[in-house]
Amino acid sequence: MIRTCKIYFGCLIVLLLLWQIPSIYNFFAVRPTDTPFTLYSSVVGKFAVLQYGEDKKMTYKDHTGGEYTEDQFDSILPTFYYRQLITDDRFPDSICGRAVTPRDVQISNFNMRISPLDLNAPKIGVQQLLESMSGRVDLTLPDDVFRITDSGMEFVKMATNEIDDEKSRRFTEMMLGKGFVFPAYRMSGNPTDRKEYDEGYVMLDANRNLFHIKQTVGRAYVRAIDLPKDLVVEHLFITEFPSRKWLCFMTDVEGNFWVVERDSYAVKQTEIPQFNPETESVLIIGNIFDWTVRANRANEECYYAIDADDYTLIDSLAYSTPKKTMPGLKFTTTKDKFVKPRFVN
Repeated sequence: MIRTCKIYFGCLIVLLLLWQIPSIYNFFAVRPTDTPFTLYSSVVGKFAVLQYGEDKKMTYKDHTGGEYTEDQFDSILPTFYYRQLITDDRFPDSICGRAVTPRDVQISNFNMRISPLDLNAPKIGVQQLLESMSGRVDLTLPDDVFRITDSGMEFVKMATNEIDDEKSRRFTEMMLGKGFVFPAYRMSGNPTDRKEYDEGYVMLDANRNLFHIKQTVGRAYVRAIDLPKDLVVEHLFITEFPSRKWLCFMTDVEGNFWVVERDSYAVKQTEIPQFNPETESVLIIGNIFDWTVRANRANEECYYAIDADDYTLIDSLAYSTPKKTMPGLKFTTTKDKFVKPRFVN
């Protein structure tokens, strides 16, 4: 008995050492890689770079070495610093040969972050479906929730915890009539009233066919979206940006990035290089002219400039971000929200 206890105690000590020694070493010895703020400028056709110099003063450059004053830097990124330009009475009448107003810039700007932490998190079984045509400016959260079962879309009244059979039947019949095969493989929505409008949900059915589902004046709206031949969608990201240009973004099984345009339901592929959203985080900062896409690769922080109209690749830039951490036992990670033992390099 004593020998068994000593063995268990020894194993516990080894596990604690595997856990604590790398953590202590990384805390004191490893310094994070500081990459500069980088954003593509369609005005000069280069990446604009903002960082501290050796004298600890802010420097304003482009990625080819060109230097700018602070005011010039504002002017080469007019869609990002448009509020400063308006305050200084320097906002231009046109940008890149296109007439624009501050309102055009405001509604066209968007930020979107795709994080493995969100994709790999535990999924809840119920969602809320807002009314998309309430006739009011402010959205209102519903008094029911829904879940997708093997046989249909099921609504549950939150006050009584009872199934709303009539509403469930209406939505299920509409979805089946449009060719939806239950259960859903993936779905993406934004169930909050803190937004300008509601587009409901985009869903992949059991056969990975794409559908748009929302509630309009209490009725079910279901639209089957035609996908290009051989496209197998893996992840969905509903957008609901102020410009209302896109319905959602998607990635396929190979890591290609696609957009679904809102009005036409056209599905178009972008030239963002392939990435795996389950392991690599991506940030997209978009405006009326271009997108700057930052992808955190294994040992690089990559930037891609994408044309906002045809989604072609304009330019790219990469910063080396070598990782020199000591491998060891970890219980948490930035890739998911589960607490469990794992060996991390």
